Amino acid sequence: MKKIILKLITIYQKTISPDHGVLNNSFNGCRYYPSCSAYAKESIEKKGVIRGVLNSSWRVIRCNPLSKGGINKP
Repeated sequence: MKKIILKLITIYQKTISPDHGVLNNSFNGCRYYPSCSAYAKESIEKKGVIRGVLNSSWRVIRCNPLSKGGINKP
């Protein structure tokens, strides 16, 4: 299961991700560093599928213009 989820994230990054994929210059990118998809991969690899998916889901929920988190971009 872990390998399948990591592969799906890799496919997302290579195709439609605003930070990694073909739409790289179309958007400002992720407000967090590392990007949400890179964080998800790292979290799943280190903490396992259930905990990693929960952590990355919580981060994606916070990734919106109303959130006070993230990095400041010029």
